Amino acid sequence: MAGTKETTDTYTVANYSRFPVALSHGSGCRVWDEDGKTYLDMMAGIAVSALGHGHPRLVSAISEQAAALLHTSNLYYHEPAARLAEQLAGRSFADRVFFCNSGTEANEAAIKMARRRDPARHGIVSTHDSFHGRTMGSLAATGQGTLREGFGPLPEGFVHVAYDDTTALAEAVDETTAAVLIEPLLGEGGVVVPGEDYLAEVREISSRAGCLMILDEVQTGMGRTGSLFAYQASGMEPDILTTAKGLGGGLPIGAVLATEDAAKALVAGSHGTTFGGNPVACRAALALLEAFDEEAVLENCRRSGDHLMAALRELASGRDDVRGVRGKGLLVGMELDRPARPVVEAALAEGLLLNSTADTVLRFLPPLIISTEEIDEGMDMLGRALA
Repeated sequence: MAGTKETTDTYTVANYSRFPVALSHGSGCRVWDEDGKTYLDMMAGIAVSALGHGHPRLVSAISEQAAALLHTSNLYYHEPAARLAEQLAGRSFADRVFFCNSGTEANEAAIKMARRRDPARHGIVSTHDSFHGRTMGSLAATGQGTLREGFGPLPEGFVHVAYDDTTALAEAVDETTAAVLIEPLLGEGGVVVPGEDYLAEVREISSRAGCLMILDEVQTGMGRTGSLFAYQASGMEPDILTTAKGLGGGLPIGAVLATEDAAKALVAGSHGTTFGGNPVACRAALALLEAFDEEAVLENCRRSGDHLMAALRELASGRDDVRGVRGKGLLVGMELDRPARPVVEAALAEGLLLNSTADTVLRFLPPLIISTEEIDEGMDMLGRALA
């Protein structure tokens, strides 16, 4: 019988460049492959496994809900979705919540919400180097040309300006603009952190122009930067916020958070999803929020994030091939003067999981529960990989 890797390569579409490792199980911040080798996970499934692997609170909630009610569709009400919507609204600016299954679906819904709000406004202004998803609307908003190659013609009405450039943004917004769509910091675009006043200035530009401000917190949301949502550290509030990745702790779920004014554009029949707001995924998200409240997860994210940044800068101080270290919370990047993929492969051989983005940036997205001791262990492995 063929192994996992061979079977996967034979029968699945070859659109992923996978590492030659088949993972079998995990616990905390560690995973094991089918050969029994242990890895320190500093990727968390690309910012998804916020509580790590096999967290008892999450496992219990998922098991209980799966036994009680697995799926209903959105033709009926169920308690986990009701409770989760209430929790997300109560912890944010939002009046209304729409549930879906992923980040790109959340961004699609946000774009539709903004366009339907005012028929005279259809334009969406986003930024170069941004990443908003792989479906057609989200892809049109994404500011990375290589990702859009071969998929045209894409939906019209999307304009891109430089990130962290409010002058360019103000010039691009006009009376036909439905929304400005930005990330609090660029994740896939190379872990780029904007100026301290950037979000507040984007908010002012959007309000002045009469368009909505959509904040893509698919990656930065759910504690990743040290607060539940990244915008909460900025002193401003968007009209719409999208989130996914860490929301379900490992299960697929996305959400659009919106003000009453923005949300009213979607009336019965105007948008929908079969699986969005699935009872098991919603129950997992509720367990995640309970852990945030009772297990000091956000405090640990801030403490461990500071430790990771300091450790990476110390490691970089003795090298001339590191251009910089940047990030917020446990979303951190180390920029090299060369392609980062070979270093990721060398780290994998050492037993450390991380990835590269924007070609030259090593990206660190560990579980929010990672300890400073585990970070130090990872830095030892990274040092050997860089060498």
